Amino acid sequence: MPTNQEIAQMAHLMRRAGFGATYAELEQRAAQGYEATVEDLLNPTAQPDLEMDILERHFVDWKEMNALEVNQAYLTYRMINTRRPLQEKVALFWHGILCTGNSKCEHGRQIQLQLDMFREMGMGNFDALLKGLSRDPAMVFYLDNCMSHKGSINENWGRELLELFSLGVGMDGQANYSEDDVKEAARAFTGWTITNAVPRYPYGRYEANFIYNPYDHDEEDKTFLGETGNFNGDDIVDIIARQPSAARFVSRHLYNFFVADEVQVPAWQNTPPRDPEAIALLEQAYFDSGYNLTAMLRVLFNSDFFKNARFEKVKSPTEVVIGTMRLVQDFTSPKLGLQPLANTIRYMGQDLMNPPTVEGWHTGAEWIDSGTLVERINFAADQVGNTSLPGVRDIVSRLGSEEVAGAEGIVDRCLEMVGAYELAPETRDQLVAYASNAGSAVPGSPEYSEAIAQTLQLIVSTQEYQFA
Repeated sequence: MPTNQEIAQMAHLMRRAGFGATYAELEQRAAQGYEATVEDLLNPTAQPDLEMDILERHFVDWKEMNALEVNQAYLTYRMINTRRPLQEKVALFWHGILCTGNSKCEHGRQIQLQLDMFREMGMGNFDALLKGLSRDPAMVFYLDNCMSHKGSINENWGRELLELFSLGVGMDGQANYSEDDVKEAARAFTGWTITNAVPRYPYGRYEANFIYNPYDHDEEDKTFLGETGNFNGDDIVDIIARQPSAARFVSRHLYNFFVADEVQVPAWQNTPPRDPEAIALLEQAYFDSGYNLTAMLRVLFNSDFFKNARFEKVKSPTEVVIGTMRLVQDFTSPKLGLQPLANTIRYMGQDLMNPPTVEGWHTGAEWIDSGTLVERINFAADQVGNTSLPGVRDIVSRLGSEEVAGAEGIVDRCLEMVGAYELAPETRDQLVAYASNAGSAVPGSPEYSEAIAQTLQLIVSTQEYQFA
């Protein structure tokens, strides 16, 4: 049997490399071993993907996915039910960095196709991912590269590629690029455009596609980050990928998303990393592996700095909702109500597939204000208090079969069952005092089930549950 410490460590891994797990899954994975579980997570294609032909029979509008809300429901269902949790978490990671939004998009499915690209390439090499992004129709349209022409450049894509997608404004107090570099990058990407989408009727929509127009490409020499040549877009990405600032950019983003909350991206030029040694290890993995994200994630998840960073991150709205649903085991098969569930993530401040700007969402403590905190607590408490849900029934049954009784026993075991959470002593004392009113309930009785459900509700209403 795995020890409590092994369960706690596995719960930490599954919250960060996925969206949490039931206690039964934690036991299974802990018995398998930590490093073996990391390898399983890093090889997602060994597990089957969702069976879309079946899902489309239940949700006919998933065939074309034109509307934002349909795509949000599909994405929510994927995250709840995926057997490839790290692949889905990495897609969410890149969605918050390499941003496009429905507010400026031909139709919702274009962003879903971009997410598919993140699933396919997001754990591969960073240079290949940037080249895929450069050809992504949603991005070409969103950042106006289809409006950038030889002799009349649009700098939007070139600027955001450097500022927000690959290098950042600066590091160690120095600028990473100049205004001239932005212009030269834009010149190199002229002619990279898209075909127009064919109208939806009468045969269904044909997607917009990337196309290279050689007649609109600037063939003159460009000087970019100190190198000169007749560069095209791929050449620009190759130069970017070998910059120390690219390694720093990817490493700090990985640390902020998977390890512990950092200051926001605009402050990175003049604010050193929270853990410089951790960033240095990730930067080394970046270059040693040829810019490979899987290699960097392997170093990250197996490191002491990751293992010791339990509850150092504020959960995003997506993590609150999906983690809670995976715990209570609802929506594990198609049924009505997916869209309201997806809307819950929006009401907490994360409108998936429609970030507020190209900068994405601000993370950490900025996820929470007085309004979103109420949404978070009410949602989680409603779910875990519903004893008809399979995951809640499993918790009640498990505690009953173990004959867990007494206020302290019920509180401590419930904390373990929701993911080995730890409470401040005064908070735990308050929960124990409340549970003492039902501490004498007999396992198997309705009173016992109600006592467990109420204890779970109190746990997810604590400050501690807002952290991953």
